[in-house]
Amino acid sequence: MKKPPGRAADPWEVHLLDRRQFLASATSGLAATLTLRPSLLAQLEKVPPSLPDAAQYNRNPDAYWAELRKQFLIPEDEVYLNNGTVGSSPAPVLRAIFEGYNTTEKMDQQDPEDYPIWGYAAWNEFRDPLAEFVGCTRNELALLRNATEANSYIANGIEMKAGEEVLMTDQEHPGGEQPWQLRAKRYGVVVKKVALPKPVKDAAQVLNLFSDAITPRTRVLFFSHITTATGVVLPAKELCALARSKGILSAVDGAHVTGMMRLDVHDLGCDLYSSSPHKWLQAPKGSGFLYVRDEVIDRLWNTIATEGWDEPKIRAERFQRIGSSNVPALWGLRAAIKMANEIGMDRIERRHRELCD
Repeated sequence: MKKPPGRAADPWEVHLLDRRQFLASATSGLAATLTLRPSLLAQLEKVPPSLPDAAQYNRNPDAYWAELRKQFLIPEDEVYLNNGTVGSSPAPVLRAIFEGYNTTEKMDQQDPEDYPIWGYAAWNEFRDPLAEFVGCTRNELALLRNATEANSYIANGIEMKAGEEVLMTDQEHPGGEQPWQLRAKRYGVVVKKVALPKPVKDAAQVLNLFSDAITPRTRVLFFSHITTATGVVLPAKELCALARSKGILSAVDGAHVTGMMRLDVHDLGCDLYSSSPHKWLQAPKGSGFLYVRDEVIDRLWNTIATEGWDEPKIRAERFQRIGSSNVPALWGLRAAIKMANEIGMDRIERRHRELCD
């Protein structure tokens, strides 16, 4: 770059001018943004106060879904296709979150030292609707932040010796595989993979691949209910039965299942199940859960330890005790479950399959 003619500006002067210009432009830009962009609360006021009439679905399903689309803040000229990462929380969920903050931030509990509302509670008012939604009891559920956290609890918590194996597919998400890779690197357990065909032909093909890969050293079958890589729905119920017949624990990564299709973990027969309702159920970001079959709870060590970690009476609750937590997000999770129930999971799953086809 050529030096301009005339006196060179002092470098400090240039920096000051640049800062002044930057601050002036930034301030005016911020003011314009605050003036032109409607607040989130103002946007919510424009959203229909209730879901479309269920009877409309029977008359015209497409019109029903078009009306339901109005519950989201996604711009009208955009189509969002990345629920597999995070879903857009609809208006009923956002309203519930705000109500949660409005209630909890008053700090008007009878006992100002009532810590359980923040990090040490049973949270049954949130666990009960979720347990009913996924087909288990409240005592088998721990409310966490996502499937990755739950998978880490599984990989860290199961007793295994060096040389013993966890068997998984070659289509696992890093949030499912890497906790086991860390365990392998640190403690010498063996991560063994089954290569899934693309596409998978049928359930029998998957079962045969897993059955052939099981050895006397296999201790855990870990697999995605729906894989991230291809979206194939694996025969989870049959794989869990196979594991049970061999005396092996079954751990299922169901990050993409909750809210996408109907889920009944008791019917699946799995020992452990992880999920992220902030994806297809469109709960608040950082909503997750860990299901642990009651007979397995006392075999799983805690990863995070605080008061209650060694208390068997509280069952799976001890896995959700991580200190202070974002309780208003749980209000949003409860609202997301309520909304899915009002629409009907059968209708939601049918819609997903229709769009996929």
